[in-house]
Amino acid sequence: MKPDEIRKLEAYLQKKFELSTLTVRARPKKDDSAEVYIGDEFIGVIYRDDEDEDLSWNFQMAILEFDLEEA
Repeated sequence: MKPDEIRKLEAYLQKKFELSTLTVRARPKKDDSAEVYIGDEFIGVIYRDDEDEDLSWNFQMAILEFDLEEA
């Protein structure tokens, strides 16, 4: 993903989740996705989908059973 696209996604997610510590970072050697972090903690990946006529992004976040036990 391009830097301006990453900045727009980051701003959108920060506003949507009301979380200024959320960051979106480019992935090494990948141009179709970016990583999402809260502080230093990796929480998921955003995939760019431009195969159809409409451009969209899909956010994928895995939640482990261990994570739920900490809640």
